[in-house]
Amino acid sequence: MPQFAANLSMLWNELPFLDRFAAAERAGFKAVEFLFPYDFTADEIAQRLRQHQLKLVLHNMPAGDWAAGERGTASWPGREVEFHAGVAKALQYATALGTPNLHCMAGIPPKGVSEAQARATLVSNLRFAAAEAQRHGIRLLLEPINHFDMPGFFINRPRQAIALMDEVGSDNLFLQYDIYHAQRMEGELANTIKDLLPRIAHMQLADTPGRHEPGTGEIHYRYLFDTIDALGYRGHIGLEYKPRDGGPGGTDKGLVWLAEHGHALELQGEPA
Repeated sequence: MPQFAANLSMLWNELPFLDRFAAAERAGFKAVEFLFPYDFTADEIAQRLRQHQLKLVLHNMPAGDWAAGERGTASWPGREVEFHAGVAKALQYATALGTPNLHCMAGIPPKGVSEAQARATLVSNLRFAAAEAQRHGIRLLLEPINHFDMPGFFINRPRQAIALMDEVGSDNLFLQYDIYHAQRMEGELANTIKDLLPRIAHMQLADTPGRHEPGTGEIHYRYLFDTIDALGYRGHIGLEYKPRDGGPGGTDKGLVWLAEHGHALELQGEPA
């Protein structure tokens, strides 16, 4: 059975962020992930993880001005000092929270920057970040993101990411394989996972269209889960989807997909 991690940036959005840890425990999760921890102290988050007996398996490095549309600065020439500071900040949180994986968003290079310039900057920054993360025993991850949801994002396909990782040349840089993004860009999910599994450190999921729960769209998740199990994948799969029912309680209602796909969580009871 795959190990599932609840993505607290996407699920239980009717609750304040720090209250979502309790919701994840009640639903039966043992692991969580989220985009960014930086609006809270590491101590605040660590306390919630301990209280609710949860393992944090992934969070992102700082990604620039998110509200202004920035999605990472790793491919932005001239912002290397900011990027390096972000690596230090991310590692400070990751070491305090016991996070084994850090995701570095490649970013949307600004107008006027050539592809060659952006690539050279990204390669250099990834070499730096991978080396710094390795000193702390933390894996650095790179994720392709589909260009429908995030136009202009520098990496869109898994093998494009692998080629870039080979250019970086670090044994501490791994692929973050998001099934939803991969399906939107190319499909061929099972064979691609099989081929690239030695390079994959973390997976995420959502169905398409809609980016909702498995079973709401075109992806045959029951087959895919069986395939991933048979291949011997031992990492987590993050539930990075938008509940189809976006109202209060919608996340918990939507979790029926687990039973429909042959899986179960250890429910801890109803919300207080």
